[in-house]
Amino acid sequence: MKKLAILFGILSFLVVIACSNAKADESNKEKEKLEEDSKPLTKSLSEDFKKYWYAGNAEITSFQLEQARYGEIRKGTATLIYVTEDFLPNEQVKADNRNPNNIPVLKLNATKKFNTGIYPYSIMQSTFYPVSDNRHAIKVSSSIQEWCGHIYAQLNNRQQFDIMSHSYFQNEADQEFSLNKAILENELWTKIRINPDDLPLGDIKVIPSFEYCRLKHKEIKAYTAKASIKNDGETNIYSIEYPELSRNISIAFNSSFPYEIESWTESFTSGFGSNAKEMITKATKIKRIKSAYWGKNSNEDEVMRNELGL
Repeated sequence: MKKLAILFGILSFLVVIACSNAKADESNKEKEKLEEDSKPLTKSLSEDFKKYWYAGNAEITSFQLEQARYGEIRKGTATLIYVTEDFLPNEQVKADNRNPNNIPVLKLNATKKFNTGIYPYSIMQSTFYPVSDNRHAIKVSSSIQEWCGHIYAQLNNRQQFDIMSHSYFQNEADQEFSLNKAILENELWTKIRINPDDLPLGDIKVIPSFEYCRLKHKEIKAYTAKASIKNDGETNIYSIEYPELSRNISIAFNSSFPYEIESWTESFTSGFGSNAKEMITKATKIKRIKSAYWGKNSNEDEVMRNELGL
């Protein structure tokens, strides 16, 4: 009986410790949320910023794409479409009407199109990042379509990062989970355009792009990474190295406002088994235009695709 009493006492102590740790974790999450929510959603924007980003146009840049897939390089195209818009803080969708509670965001729709043999790939990632540049992206989504099936993943920035993912692969299937907040690779592409001087550097934890995680069937979570930046004349190159993933990505952008992205490279292992090897995906600018493209939807407007080389 004495041994049972001692054992019961130890178990009770462990339960108390576990509960205390759980409460501490919950308290820390709530504290992080309160700290983020307390940051202003608006900030004083420069005249250059307002003139460029609030002129009623989107910035559209087309790229020649060399995409590594299944151990071979695939020719294709990519586009980066940046535009400002108002975002609803709770529903986390584009606002139909002006309201002082709306969150001003810089939205990036990044697309890729390439073929693997007989069948095509179409990839799109959307990132909604506050122009206040003092909190994480409000929302990130990603979709991949090809003839085998399609995949969709979405992150909503709430008390934690709430993520849902749907896939036709058995080991991924339908998932809903939450992560502690960390730097998002997806949001860095918008941060570059707002304030590249404040890009995270050194040893950091980063959630890789949703495109990479789904194409490579990697768990969506924060990985250890090392970030650096170097100047190459009129261009800066921001690089992130993921040792655990054997992956590097480098983004080249103009060193002066509006910090346009000119190219990028991404190295990782492509292919399976004995055919697996490190390969480099490359994207090089074709053309950049400013346009209110949402109103350019007639057959006559298709000539603009020729201008972009698409």
